[in-house]
Amino acid sequence: MSSTPQPSSPMALSKPSFLRKRKSQSLATTMPSAASYLSALSQADARARSHHHPHVRSPSSTPALSISSSLTASSDETAFNEDDDNTDGLSLPARPPTSEQVFSTVHTEFGHCADGRYRLTSAHVAGTEVPAHVEHDPPYYILFSTYISYLILICLGHVRDFVGKRFYPSAYTHLIPKDGYAPLNSDFDSFYTRRLKTRLDECFSQPTTGVAGRTIVLLDRASPDYNHTQYFTGNRTRALNISSYNYLGFAQARGGCADAVEESIKRYGISTCGTRLAGGTSDLHSIGEALVAKFVGMEDALISSMGFATNSTFIPALVGKGCLVISDELNHASIRFGVRLSGANVRMFKHNDMKSLESLLREVISQGQPKTHRPWKKILLIVEGLYSMEGTMVNLPAVMELKKKYKFYLFVDEAHSIGALGPNGRGVADYFGINPRSIDILMGTFTKSFGAAGGYIAGNKQLIDRMRLHGHAGAYAESMTPAVLTQVIASMASIMGLALPPMLPSSSATTLRLSSANSTSMEEEYSHPGPVPPTALPSWLTLPPALASGAEGSNRLRRLAFNSRYLHNGLDKLGFITYGHPSSPIVPLLLFNPGKMNMFHRMMKDRQTPIVVVVVAYPATPLVTSRVRFCVSAAHTKEDVDTVLRACDEIGDILDLKHGVKKSERWGVDEICERAVEIAGM
Repeated sequence: MSSTPQPSSPMALSKPSFLRKRKSQSLATTMPSAASYLSALSQADARARSHHHPHVRSPSSTPALSISSSLTASSDETAFNEDDDNTDGLSLPARPPTSEQVFSTVHTEFGHCADGRYRLTSAHVAGTEVPAHVEHDPPYYILFSTYISYLILICLGHVRDFVGKRFYPSAYTHLIPKDGYAPLNSDFDSFYTRRLKTRLDECFSQPTTGVAGRTIVLLDRASPDYNHTQYFTGNRTRALNISSYNYLGFAQARGGCADAVEESIKRYGISTCGTRLAGGTSDLHSIGEALVAKFVGMEDALISSMGFATNSTFIPALVGKGCLVISDELNHASIRFGVRLSGANVRMFKHNDMKSLESLLREVISQGQPKTHRPWKKILLIVEGLYSMEGTMVNLPAVMELKKKYKFYLFVDEAHSIGALGPNGRGVADYFGINPRSIDILMGTFTKSFGAAGGYIAGNKQLIDRMRLHGHAGAYAESMTPAVLTQVIASMASIMGLALPPMLPSSSATTLRLSSANSTSMEEEYSHPGPVPPTALPSWLTLPPALASGAEGSNRLRRLAFNSRYLHNGLDKLGFITYGHPSSPIVPLLLFNPGKMNMFHRMMKDRQTPIVVVVVAYPATPLVTSRVRFCVSAAHTKEDVDTVLRACDEIGDILDLKHGVKKSERWGVDEICERAVEIAGM
């Protein structure tokens, strides 16, 4: 099924023998087709039956294996049928399940893994220090070659611009004043894009199709003119997806959440066709906001249709002239944009450095406002729960101690941490065991852990009521669509579980229909972080028993915790320089040199088991700390992480990326894969 043509970009080099695809040991035992997979499953069932009942003949039919809600309704992208090509090892599990193991997901969307050893609980160990952010410097020759590489690119770019404007002026008309009009694109501002980024465009904006789950289908492309234009080759490549924000694996086209979304479209249509303050608020919005408030442990919540806009449109409603915002130096661009719109003063402290923060707090409190030295109207500290480019986690216990001492307001952006951290998936407060009500404002998004879109602001009711009126999104932004809102409600309820009445008998039915929201006999009190009362959800919403009980959500949380720690610690043992907290599903691996970005991306994609990754460079990161950012998911299996580690081990040797530990202290990749449980628990 996979086919990758030879691109014509500037980095398109003929592959030497050591870069050609070869069959890895982990794929040697994979099933080549669905037919052989089912045959192996039948044989395993026969062996199990003969072992337990030697005189009982196994039935000739294959035992039921729940792969999706309807195989006949599956699309060509994810269907499980006998025509599937499993030469890449992605369509079928490496180990056929036994007859006792029944899976309700499509393997390409959410990997099948029944081994209970590959589970961990995401929680901070009481009495231990929060790991500090440590920047590991590579050898000097790596830094020197990186600076030289950028210098060469800049010099060549200026030479090409100088010559091109004189000999090929038609190619530079958009940069030269013409007919009295100034150029729309500044020559200096567009230089980096034209002369540096264009050379790396093969790494960015990779077009895809299908579900962004455990695997993803890439639309292959090539460039005849050095990445200035690109065209589709007509081929597709299914790749292991270690790049998407799909922490809990809810990006699925089948299952209880998808069925709920389909039902919501039948009932509500596609859009509410209005803003929240102008006819765009439905009962789903009220239900969703109440559920979000329960989920994060706050009194009230407000939902926005876009994560970036949640910060940029609601921060100006919190602070203004005469207020001070103290911001971590690596806070997201949406926070910076929102603070800039607010007109408040802003001061930054060193990333996740509590000494730097306390020193700054003493200074700004003692000095007051500039010129007048009057006391600040309010001081708002904005931090992120999990930093998207570094993978570091905020030192929340230390921040809370400073909050008690200096009396500032605290705003925590949990875009990446909500749903991904904590034993109950409730974010950094849950991870550290801190009462969320002690935090003034919690912000988060639904993109990363819930398979949806949009964001929320949560706090006390008086604050949220003010935000509804004064936030720009309420009056100007389109309200969240019913389908997306239903995905949020269904996935969030799956994580929380439902507090079902004891009188409801258990049954083997495939779905559980919730009691009517209008019932007055079931007004259960919610206790954070417990299960949600059925009355808090729409009466028409149905969830499969595994989702309704919260068992599936808990399993996903524990799978994500294992995969995150295993990949992070495994890369460290191999000798790479990585950033971030071991429990973070974001694992940055430092590449440094810009030339290695393109090569790493292509070499991962051109393997027998293709792997699609995200590489990040300036201006998203400092100039010399280019990196590849792995995004781990609960949808990945232990074998998937093994595949990533083996690929990194081989490519890391070729590209000279292992500068984290001495060669004598590195572990072999086979030993790491064998001792995965031990490594994940370190």
